[in-house]
Amino acid sequence: MAHKLAFIGFGTVGQGLAEILRDKHEDLKANEHFEAEIVAISDFNKGSIYHPNGLNINTVLQVLRNTGNLENYPPVPGLVTGWDSLRTIRETNADTIIEVSYTDVRTGQPAIDHCRTAFLAKKNVVMTNKGPVALAYKELSELAKGEGVYWGFEGTVMSGTPSLRMPAAALAGNEITEIRGILNGTTNFILTKMEEEGVMYEEALKEAQKLGYAEADPTSDVEGYDARYKITILSNYVMNEPLLVEEVSCRGITDLTLKDIEEAKAEGKRWKLLAKARKENGKVNASIAPEKIDMTDPLASISGAVNAIAYDCDLLGTVTLSGAGAGKVETGFSLLIDLINIDRERKLVNI
Repeated sequence: MAHKLAFIGFGTVGQGLAEILRDKHEDLKANEHFEAEIVAISDFNKGSIYHPNGLNINTVLQVLRNTGNLENYPPVPGLVTGWDSLRTIRETNADTIIEVSYTDVRTGQPAIDHCRTAFLAKKNVVMTNKGPVALAYKELSELAKGEGVYWGFEGTVMSGTPSLRMPAAALAGNEITEIRGILNGTTNFILTKMEEEGVMYEEALKEAQKLGYAEADPTSDVEGYDARYKITILSNYVMNEPLLVEEVSCRGITDLTLKDIEEAKAEGKRWKLLAKARKENGKVNASIAPEKIDMTDPLASISGAVNAIAYDCDLLGTVTLSGAGAGKVETGFSLLIDLINIDRERKLVNI
């Protein structure tokens, strides 16, 4: 039976997943025994459509490309239009909600309300929005567990690179005492550009914006706020230790100069914006700050817009993982792997 999906939000990431489901449909069915069907899409700006028997992905994408409005989907018997996000979550026949709405990371809304509504409706959620996981992890994880549904959020940290699932699965049995990571590709690109090409911070930032690595307002990236939310998620989920966003000290890269970069090179070191969380005396101390690290440090070799993370384990030592931290396909994949794992877990329960 196909896994029925409702998308809440249908921007770049949502469309990325839809394209993956279309292009890899046969491979996923043959190799993973996974088949998905999009039954609903609700987007605040692009409109809302629902059909209990499923929507044609090609038609959806073509209508959106040609008209910008999902509600121009060809009228067929049973098609419903105009529902808002909460009604789409509650009243469609979706098994899982793909929560990729535009959300204020400072409040986690409306994504937090979307999660609450879905869990109470006995529906799973997979998402890439950081706010709900960083701000309401305890409440939402307990609610999902109590309602017997799944909550996947791999894409909230390092996009599709399995920074959450890998330690939870492959490092099980270890105590992870410290996490150090380069969790923001924009800042890593800027620092790489400054070091390798000798350009000023402002010029490197403009290049990052031109290439699409940085937003028009880059504050969240360059001041460290984006990484701050991610290290909070890692502490709560991977370390299983409660941590609030406001407990993470935070300093960005805007004050770093070419002189700082050159002095570090002369010392055999390199500047990186590091996210750190360390267990000390029964609690986690966490920070975001630029730091000079030795060239021999595994994180020092990470250049450009790539992300990386190092887990210090009591049994295995330090394990380092690197990979993409953003991108349409990469983030779409993060949603896909959560869906596949939900499907696997449901099948195990039904054996």
